[in-house]
Amino acid sequence: MRLSRLLAATTLAVALPFATHAATLTVSAAASLTNAFKELAPSFSAEHPGTDVQLNFAASGTLLQQIDQGAPADVFASADQATMDRAAEKSLIDPATRRDFVSNALVLIEPSDGGPGVDSLNGLTGDAVKRIAVGKPASVPAGRYTQEVLEKAGLWQTLEPKYVQADSVRQVLDYVARGEVDAGFVYRTDAAIMSDKVKVTLTPEGQTPVTYPVAVVAASREPDLAKAFVEFLGTPAARTVLEKYGFGQP
Repeated sequence: MRLSRLLAATTLAVALPFATHAATLTVSAAASLTNAFKELAPSFSAEHPGTDVQLNFAASGTLLQQIDQGAPADVFASADQATMDRAAEKSLIDPATRRDFVSNALVLIEPSDGGPGVDSLNGLTGDAVKRIAVGKPASVPAGRYTQEVLEKAGLWQTLEPKYVQADSVRQVLDYVARGEVDAGFVYRTDAAIMSDKVKVTLTPEGQTPVTYPVAVVAASREPDLAKAFVEFLGTPAARTVLEKYGFGQP
């Protein structure tokens, strides 16, 4: 009896450490993905017991810089192709895992109350619009999309004195929602989460399609788990959440 109990205890002691794989998965994602990824993380953890998903949100260019400087990250989700291309050029991602998982659209917004009522890009040149929030083109994909749209309209330099530059698309949203600027360029999904404080007045055309790529970070300490997260984003359950927040098919 004692021997059988000892063997059972020994077996339990050996088996327990391998019963679950306790791990931390760090996901660095574009600021516009904040709400959707916060809802998705617990679902992924439920499917992978013992996994703690740590979310890191910022402008895509800022995230790339962090990864390049050695900050821990397992998954990188960018709001544009150009930033992910730079990550690939620097060998910071596993190119075999890269895939587009959602699409979005650039929109012009203004405060719901007291906005200037701009319904065209040329309307931004009027006296009623004194400040326009834009993401910094060097690091914020939405800022680059904005610059592309306004350059095609011949307005980028004309409007330059009115720009209030922001460190992320969510900061642009906050500026408009608080009435600190008269208008701003954000993604459709950003405008949707503050529909009580901002309103969409225009969806400009002509810019590069807004598609979001995701990939496993080359230096990931949990590459298999990171790959599982990338694949998870394409599942029906994940797509339902992403569509709930306004993201389209890639």
